[in-house]
Amino acid sequence: MDAHLGEATIKAYLAEIRNRLDRAAGIGRAADACAGAGFHEKGLEVALDTEQLLSEATALLNAASLINRVARQS
Repeated sequence: MDAHLGEATIKAYLAEIRNRLDRAAGIGRAADACAGAGFHEKGLEVALDTEQLLSEATALLNAASLINRVARQS
């Protein structure tokens, strides 16, 4: 694998991970606000919206890690 391409791909994946985690953090703050206002069930419902974002962030992290390993072997 071309080192430049690997670096660029990893950089893009890391930016996407950050974007998803930032969005998940915002949802977490909203869930916390709901719970703090006494709406615990609504807070949990809102918090569950982080599931897809966290799954995507994990997949991106795994992909970036794999690309890094492949690039080091080349």
